[in-house]
Amino acid sequence: MELHPIIRRFRTVAIAEGISFLLLLFIAMPLKYFMDMPMAVKVVGWAHGLLFVLYWVAAIPLFTQLKWDAERIIGLGLASILPFGTFVMERKWLR
Repeated sequence: MELHPIIRRFRTVAIAEGISFLLLLFIAMPLKYFMDMPMAVKVVGWAHGLLFVLYWVAAIPLFTQLKWDAERIIGLGLASILPFGTFVMERKWLR
């Protein structure tokens, strides 16, 4: 079964946002605090921030056009702030 284009677009952004969050938490922040390399957090943090905004922009059509319910809005919100959350959400709702 072919994914709806809105879901496919959101899925792509969600995976990228999840990867950027993990890079920020597990690579950039240790580099900053243990190796005295604050530029790592600046660069990865900026990219993650942009992807976080794109995540929510890409999520809007899920609720306006595909009429996803409030439970999923809350789920997407939690997934966006928990490590590995976007990957769990992607498996549960986007496949």
